[in-house]
Amino acid sequence: MKKLKLILGTSVLAIAGLLTIAADHIDAPAVAGGTSDITDFYAFQGEDTNNVVFVANLQGLMSPSATAGAAFDENVMVEFNIDTTGDNVEDLVIQAIPKNGKMYVYGPYAPNHTGLSSIVDESAALTIVDVTPYTSASPITTTNTSTGLIAFAGPRDDPFFMDFSRYGEIIGGTATAFNNPGVDTFAGTNVMSVVIEVPKSLVGSTGTINTWVESKRKL
Repeated sequence: MKKLKLILGTSVLAIAGLLTIAADHIDAPAVAGGTSDITDFYAFQGEDTNNVVFVANLQGLMSPSATAGAAFDENVMVEFNIDTTGDNVEDLVIQAIPKNGKMYVYGPYAPNHTGLSSIVDESAALTIVDVTPYTSASPITTTNTSTGLIAFAGPRDDPFFMDFSRYGEIIGGTATAFNNPGVDTFAGTNVMSVVIEVPKSLVGSTGTINTWVESKRKL
């Protein structure tokens, strides 16, 4: 699970350039290297400043050859949780479920059940997008004309920059700082990405939201 705090605002200047990140790669022993392993979570203001974007990346460190055959696990749901009241309990969820080469996105809606276990309300607003294949020249997106939600799902280049070798030297006491620019450990590797852009009006147009993402396996 990756958790962030994001400040929303009606003023462009109040939020312009804001990018919040939570990241790890194969650091969770129970899911490391598996189809439910979350590598990164990003939340930021969209190019349309009335929108906020949530990005969850899974299945990190894939080579191009491995990416060609990669797919979302149909038994794994990606759930974006949004707390608008500051009590660290989700008030809204956006749930992304893959099936037959498509991603089914429900929400945002107020869940009937909170916590580690989730129930999908199939009456909630639904957006369906084709999973973009690795061979596609451009990403496939779908916009829900009723809610304004925009969805994408598919392989992307891993956007996270980290010099793991230098980090190990710092932790080991043989170096005191990172090199500039350093060596990108993740260069040439890919992730499976779920991107949701949603109007701020649907998640709290002003103030602060807490947001986190979870991958949940079907029982």
